[in-house]
Amino acid sequence: MRARGAPCRGGQHERDNGPVLPPPPRQRGHQASRIGAALTAVPAPGIFIATAVSTYMGAGFAVGLFGVMPPATVAWWRVTIGALVLLAWRRPWRPRRDGRAWTRRVLGVSAAFGVATATMNVLFYASISYLPMGTAVSLEFLGPVIVAVVTGRGWRPRVAAGLAMAGVASISGVGLDLSNPAHRMGMILAIGAGSSWAGYILLGRKVATGGAGMDALAVGTAAGALFYTPLAATTASGAFTSAGTALAVLGVAVLSTVIPYALDQINLGRLSADTFSLLASLMPATSMVVGIVMLRQMPNFGELAGLILVSLAVALAGRS
Repeated sequence: MRARGAPCRGGQHERDNGPVLPPPPRQRGHQASRIGAALTAVPAPGIFIATAVSTYMGAGFAVGLFGVMPPATVAWWRVTIGALVLLAWRRPWRPRRDGRAWTRRVLGVSAAFGVATATMNVLFYASISYLPMGTAVSLEFLGPVIVAVVTGRGWRPRVAAGLAMAGVASISGVGLDLSNPAHRMGMILAIGAGSSWAGYILLGRKVATGGAGMDALAVGTAAGALFYTPLAATTASGAFTSAGTALAVLGVAVLSTVIPYALDQINLGRLSADTFSLLASLMPATSMVVGIVMLRQMPNFGELAGLILVSLAVALAGRS
């Protein structure tokens, strides 16, 4: 019997607690968790602005694709490619990081969230084929405003919602000609997208706080893509008319789906539904700036006044 710490064959030392084992593999998502922790330290308005810039830069590129494919098909490609990227990244078929198993309820909520997300995209892209981007986003924002009014507690969320609604009306009401059939259609589509945005917020919060997180986001976007596949099946080949078109479609998917929805999960997991909805008023303001830069859609006095009201709403929401 060798003494403790005595060398064994080959000059190696034997440990009292058994043979030396190889180091454990790096835990799945370790690096992603570090990135998520770093992003959580970013103030919520900063995340919203980054989300809006990415989303509407993608939408600006998407407008250029409407001559090749219908807006609904462009939206479908955005969701589908986003789903493929998220599935490859998260691989939700593997054991979940929280150790829980997938249940029918979690899968159902994830799928409903994905369908709401895809519907929001399809209707919004259809609306910006009839309306300027800033106007469409402002009308769409009525969905989050209603969420803030219904779910908020106390006077601050409701006053902030009133300011935000006034700002949205100022931004979208000027220059919207209801006698124009195209404007009427765009308004209907944008308000429909807003209803879906409300569903995205309420269901997205359940997804963000339910434990599955990004894995549920991947499952949800895949469900949304499958739901709208019949709508886009006959026109989806337009994405392959040229290498430039294919790259533009890919860029739209990454900028408008993968990046913003991953960032949204951070805010949805730490903010109440009413606060998230009110801070979302940063979206119309940011979209207007993107519209100016990318599409040369210059704002008028009413739109600038609306931005001021939205800023006041955001400041009040931040103190709720």
